[in-house]
Amino acid sequence: MLRRPRLLAVLVVLLLAVAGTALFARRVWRAPGPLPAARAIVVPAGGIDAVAAALAGDGAIRSPLLFRIAVLLSAGAGPVRAGEFAVPAHASLAGLLAILRHGALVEHHLSIPEGLTAREIQARLAAAPALRGPAPLPPEGAVLPATYDYLRGTTRAALLARAEAAMRRTLARLWAGRDPALALKTPTQALILASIVERETALPAERPIVASVYLNRLARGMRLQADPTVIYAASHGAGALAHPITEGELRLASPFNTYRVAGLPPGPICSPGVAALEAVLHPATTKFLYFVADGSGGHLFARHYASQQRNVARLRGGNTP
Repeated sequence: MLRRPRLLAVLVVLLLAVAGTALFARRVWRAPGPLPAARAIVVPAGGIDAVAAALAGDGAIRSPLLFRIAVLLSAGAGPVRAGEFAVPAHASLAGLLAILRHGALVEHHLSIPEGLTAREIQARLAAAPALRGPAPLPPEGAVLPATYDYLRGTTRAALLARAEAAMRRTLARLWAGRDPALALKTPTQALILASIVERETALPAERPIVASVYLNRLARGMRLQADPTVIYAASHGAGALAHPITEGELRLASPFNTYRVAGLPPGPICSPGVAALEAVLHPATTKFLYFVADGSGGHLFARHYASQQRNVARLRGGNTP
């Protein structure tokens, strides 16, 4: 008769122990974690031990052992993934595992503005810390200016390939819808001229007019005399000079110097944006052959050289010839 009460007592103790353990586990599962502030955490591949060590090193968990137990007990919810995740401050074990199993990976962004040279684009690729691998030098004009999303660990070569493919698609689409009267013969010619227009003006309303000037000069067999081509040649493709263009640079022997070479240069001088490409493929209808910077970001346009001289004199504060 004494055994039954003892058995009941043992069972009660076991039930209390189980209940206590469950309560403790629930508290541990839901308790706020140690991460003091939200941050992106990189979870490595290589198994639960490596993941637990990384999370502990980043301060996201208190105990690697408790984390490993939590992963095993909740294995039915899915595998823990490697990658970069945004973890909120004081994320609990439950919240952390939900993020690692089902949360979105952190997206990074690389902006490539309009008008960058190949060397400038290469430098931006090299400076992006979430990319990996060497930064290739793209062909000049081959990259479509845009903001590109990518995940940590993407190679620089892969992102560059996307940007080059985007330019090929965009140029083909825009070329197919070009003005039927356009004198340019190939998409490459359009890309070259658009790169000059891109570096010549940043004003959207001016781009089709600047394009028309260059197309008018080409139609008459006149040299383009585009300052951006001189800058490109004199800077060896860097895209900028630390001083105004000199007389010596205007005489520089380079196939890109359109003060000396007739027609278009042999290739683009930067990566033009969509607006510059559209301006070249749908230029304004003008008879302008000249323009001069007005000092405020825009230009004054002229049909005749005498008018150009008057504009230059007025802008310089001199007398009208």
